[in-house]
Amino acid sequence: SAAYDSAIATWFSEQLTDNDANVPAPVVARIYQPAFPLKYGCNPQQSPAKILSRLGSKLPFDVKNGTPGYINLLDAANAWQLVLELQQATGLSAAASFKHVSPAGAAVAVPLNDLEMQAYEVQPEDAAALTPVALAYLRARNADPMCSFGDFCAVSEQVDEATARYLKKEVSDGIVAPSYTP
Repeated sequence: SAAYDSAIATWFSEQLTDNDANVPAPVVARIYQPAFPLKYGCNPQQSPAKILSRLGSKLPFDVKNGTPGYINLLDAANAWQLVLELQQATGLSAAASFKHVSPAGAAVAVPLNDLEMQAYEVQPEDAAALTPVALAYLRARNADPMCSFGDFCAVSEQVDEATARYLKKEVSDGIVAPSYTP
């Protein structure tokens, strides 16, 4: 319990007292509250895990739809960090596809050539409508489409309609983005 943990921490704090000033080291006790249950633990056969937040604090993200698993949250956090760093380093829209805490693909928004459009099944008439974030997503997802099956992806900018059209064609456990168009 939190009271027991606090008592142990207080005892250790007293042991670490600065003898010259006779001031005990500060004790910090954090109390957590369940935020929401997860779909399962690390793998589907495991008991559901829970996500907790500090008492009185809000989580730094919202789940808009569905129930993520523990690995989904790890994939989301890692993919999000990667796309933020990619965008900061390059100044371009970025996307990443993660599966089991490993990147299956990461990319920035660079126009597709004819061979890539064919490989990614983008019709020439649809290419003009691709936004930078849609381009980054297409490149990241298609870096290794087999590994990306059932992934968790992240994009560095708002998910717009062009990106959503490609997202809905794929089997993906989720996406993390700063915002979504209605």
